[in-house]
Amino acid sequence: MSGPVPPAGTTTLLVIAKEPVPGRVKTRLSPPFSPGEAAELAAAALEDTLRTVLTLPARRRVLVLEGRPGPWTPHGFDVLPQSAGPLDERIAAAFGTCTGPALLIGMDTPQITPALLAPALSPGGWDGCDAWFGPAEDGGFWALGLAAPDPGLVRGVPMSLPDTGELQRARLTDAGLTVRNLPPLRDVDTAKDAVRVAAAAPDGRFAAALSRLGRAVVR
Repeated sequence: MSGPVPPAGTTTLLVIAKEPVPGRVKTRLSPPFSPGEAAELAAAALEDTLRTVLTLPARRRVLVLEGRPGPWTPHGFDVLPQSAGPLDERIAAAFGTCTGPALLIGMDTPQITPALLAPALSPGGWDGCDAWFGPAEDGGFWALGLAAPDPGLVRGVPMSLPDTGELQRARLTDAGLTVRNLPPLRDVDTAKDAVRVAAAAPDGRFAAALSRLGRAVVR
């Protein structure tokens, strides 16, 4: 059965994600969660993210996936395999598939809403703007948008460091780009993060999965 027609826009939306397989995703959630529970939380986070992206105006919606699609993959997305290599190479390759403005997000911020991304996706979102940057509270970034996707703007930026976001933003500004910021968000990395993110989006599938698991975590 087909669902509502997703709204059209001018920006390609990229979601970079891993198939939620136990032992391969959200490993920092174990303990207190088992690998299977961590994968269940990852699947819920990914499903929330994809469903929100379906409500956003886009030229094209692409799931850049490590692994295989599953029942959590909604209609309305093209699915492309991630490239090989470290994360900067995989993000760079994802942008390399795009022509025209593109905005990339991950699967670790299921609390995203249309309002959070509205500044970048509004009709004038790219007027006088070369890049959009969404900083993460852990020092990384949760969103990166490029008016003219250039893999070289990402390739070689060290990932998963406390200053990754700072380094990535500096790469943009050093290239002479005009950068606008999206609000900072918390990634789901640890159990403590999971509790806070679920509290920020209590009606989502991620919050429901965390509640269903019923495991005491550090608050």
